[in-house]
Amino acid sequence: MFGLDHPIMQGGMQRVSTAELVAAVASAGALGFLSALTQPSPESLRKEIQRTRSLTQRDFGVNLTILPSQNPPDYEAYAQVICESGIKVVETAGRNPEFLMPMFRRHGVRVVHKCTAVKHALKAEQIGCDAVIIDGFEAAGHPGENDTPSLVLLPRAVASLTVPVIACGGFANGHGLAAALSLGAEAVSMGTRFMASRESPIHQSLKDTLIAATELDTQLILRKFRNTARVYRNEVAIEVARRETEIGCTFEDVSPLVSGSKGGEVLETGDLSRGIFWAGISCGLISDTPTVAEIVERISSEAQERIQSLASRIHVSK
Repeated sequence: MFGLDHPIMQGGMQRVSTAELVAAVASAGALGFLSALTQPSPESLRKEIQRTRSLTQRDFGVNLTILPSQNPPDYEAYAQVICESGIKVVETAGRNPEFLMPMFRRHGVRVVHKCTAVKHALKAEQIGCDAVIIDGFEAAGHPGENDTPSLVLLPRAVASLTVPVIACGGFANGHGLAAALSLGAEAVSMGTRFMASRESPIHQSLKDTLIAATELDTQLILRKFRNTARVYRNEVAIEVARRETEIGCTFEDVSPLVSGSKGGEVLETGDLSRGIFWAGISCGLISDTPTVAEIVERISSEAQERIQSLASRIHVSK
């Protein structure tokens, strides 16, 4: 569908999925997504798309995350820029993208919607999405409220849908890719693994943090408000979780700690005391910061070797 050399995607991550990273993923034969809302305006997104095109000859996509807000951005204007720029695939996330589907259809844009539950994936298929990304509970960001891991959620989605399913949440190496393919996924989508690459724009100390992390070093926050988020377990995240246990706690009591501007300062400075830092459980599988091309090639090669070796370990009686 997307003309890829490898069944690997890089999800749209705010303030991380910028031109250098996305172009590197595309050039490696995988599919990268710019983060539309990283850009302060639709016109800024247009320029970032142009900048990405100057860095790669391969196609790439754009992520447009639709979130509830008292002062929402002009989603239609961002979508219009995506269409006018000739982008052929968009990754939507958050709320239902149905109101944007007619525009995307008119311009021949394929839509891949990110879901955290099978019922949401079925709705995405119903409104005409071309594929879905299914987020297991291991994922960074907002993995939903059902606590269903990829090992169960992925095959459930594959069995329930007719459109292609991409696995997300807990994938960072070739063994994970082989597992996802065996469970029926067409590809894997990774965020945390690509954060720890040379082309990633985050501070080097954060990449070192991901290398040192184990599978125990993430924290769930905002559960009280049914907006569960998985982040790196730093002092700020621990404090957010503590405040949530207090009787009468409101979102206003934690919002200064989880603000996007504070998170941006963390990414820029590497100072984990300034805010939250998104990370999935797959940080426990990361041990280096190679180039994007090395990550993609390594994962594909590992998966192929793993699949071939497993075939000899299964004996079927005739």
